[in-house]
Amino acid sequence: MQPKPVAAQAAVRPREFLLEPADNARLANLCGPLDEHLRLVEVRLDVEIRRRGDNFRISGERAGSAEETLRALFSLAAVEAVTPERVHLALREQELGAPAPGGSEDELTVRLPRGAIRARGAHQRDYLAQIRTSDLTFGIGPAGTGKTYLAVSCAVEALQADRVRRIVLVRPAVEAGERLGFLPGDMSQKIDPYLRPMYDALYEMMGFDRVARFIERNVIEVAPLAFMRGRSLNDSFIILDEAQNTTIEQMKMFLTRIGFGSRAVVTGDVTQTDLPAGRQSGLRHVVDVLRGVDGVAFTFFDAQDVVRHPLVQRIVRAYEARGEST
Repeated sequence: MQPKPVAAQAAVRPREFLLEPADNARLANLCGPLDEHLRLVEVRLDVEIRRRGDNFRISGERAGSAEETLRALFSLAAVEAVTPERVHLALREQELGAPAPGGSEDELTVRLPRGAIRARGAHQRDYLAQIRTSDLTFGIGPAGTGKTYLAVSCAVEALQADRVRRIVLVRPAVEAGERLGFLPGDMSQKIDPYLRPMYDALYEMMGFDRVARFIERNVIEVAPLAFMRGRSLNDSFIILDEAQNTTIEQMKMFLTRIGFGSRAVVTGDVTQTDLPAGRQSGLRHVVDVLRGVDGVAFTFFDAQDVVRHPLVQRIVRAYEARGEST
């Protein structure tokens, strides 16, 4: 049997390193209960991790990536609790690559009252930059890529900095294949189920009480798309979510609501359209109509950008391989 070349031997040589400064509480936070977090890194990167105290030994072809991830999480463990979800995000960030040279931390981060949200991967970084510099931004791609979450975070950031006077969150009220029938209650109670994802993001970023006060004062408005006709929205940050469920006419109507001093973000996944058969998605149509128009930016996400549970990424890829919608 021929011996491996020297270069190949070096590539698989175990990596040994210390995580300093020595801090048992921080180390326990990094590793998780019964080293649960280390096991996640092992499975995702196909490596073997052995440790004695703060001394780590990693074997496998991706040992370098595992070391980078553990060092990043060890730094994070000094300021917050490390969870399996946070380990997953760190792994995704490592897989998607480091920021381009010259990019500042402020360009990658959205500062919010309840913490900061960081763009992960090239597409999220481009999307964040486009939202901050373009009057109209489209984020198009599969579920779990952060399209809506980043857009809402930018809206909250703009409101806190007094760059806009209000936030308007819009969704088309289209049933996802089911027939829900009659919904009891007033108009607000009827449309709330369709807009719940928007509320959830706001509550996480600003807190329930603050969001409730802003909604009461009409600083934040959450409304179905049908309510936009005839309006002109000035000094507002406007987000149209689930835009794949707009018709061509509805998309045109929404885009012509943008007033002076306003910024708009449109998000959606053209593979998950719930429109009746025979109706073309306004989101699919607008890509051809507005591509190249000054002041309009497009970011196209793919399965590689999914930052939810790892299974979601595998599901999206499986459907893409079959050429079917998710």
